[in-house]
Amino acid sequence: MTKIYSTPTCVYCKTLKGYFKKNDIDFEDIDISKDESQLQKMIKDSGQMTVPVVDIDGEIIVGFDKEKIDRLLKIGQ
Repeated sequence: MTKIYSTPTCVYCKTLKGYFKKNDIDFEDIDISKDESQLQKMIKDSGQMTVPVVDIDGEIIVGFDKEKIDRLLKIGQ
């Protein structure tokens, strides 16, 4: 399962979620502004406090790294 750790005010988060929707990628949207335990999990897993953070089957990506996301999800291949 693909997870996106995000906040409602993050422009990059909105862009990333739109990209996933455009490519028919199912994902779980985790709003860290509403869930302190998920925020702590994101920080522990990524070592970062910035969003978006993407978890693709345990592979952590900080930010909207399109190249890496495309490779892991086989988008455009």
